[in-house]
Amino acid sequence: MTGIMEIVLAGILGVDLFLAASSRLLSCIRWVAVQGILLAVLPLVMWQWSEGTPHMEGILAAACNLLLKGILLPGLLAAAMRKANVKRELEPFIGYSGSILVIVLAGGGLFWLCGKIAPLPPPASLLALPVAFTTMAAGLFIIIARRKAITQVIGFLVFENGIAVFGTGMMLEHGLLVELGVLLDVLVLVFIMGITLFQISREFQHIDSDRLNQLDDSKMPVNADLSVEVEQ
Repeated sequence: MTGIMEIVLAGILGVDLFLAASSRLLSCIRWVAVQGILLAVLPLVMWQWSEGTPHMEGILAAACNLLLKGILLPGLLAAAMRKANVKRELEPFIGYSGSILVIVLAGGGLFWLCGKIAPLPPPASLLALPVAFTTMAAGLFIIIARRKAITQVIGFLVFENGIAVFGTGMMLEHGLLVELGVLLDVLVLVFIMGITLFQISREFQHIDSDRLNQLDDSKMPVNADLSVEVEQ
């Protein structure tokens, strides 16, 4: 199933570009859900089916990626988006055309560097390493280049997806177990961020993370009815 594996890895790479080019948060959430589904398929298409059915570790990783990254986490992000009443990333630090260019250049450089590494034996794919590093780079870029806290959470999920591609695609020893451990951390993070986003939006009517550093108490309203007693 080598051909299908290459298609899945190419699809994960394509999602990175769509995320960099999209301003609609709901579209970004849907694309990161698609990436989660592709990650669920990856360990299954990498398995040598001629040797029998996949072992329990691979099946568990596929099921967790499908349920958590493909369904649960995108659903929580969509709920947080609706509660925060925000639909678009209007003023990113780097524009969308520039974002695509950055991802393409970073991906090209990473593909070139990974091409210098000796290829690993099957079932590892030649695309696994560069796709994993490009996805991690795309996640970090989204975290840095976007203003909305929801988009930054999406960037964190994309970064973790890159780690998942590395662990699964490279078939590291116990890589899937490590991925499940990281996945639990991501789940806790998204729960916390969902609560935080709702509280920030309710108190400040926005979720632009770069505006939070403007908060200070120098402009607090003074109650005119308060009287100050000065000791003589």
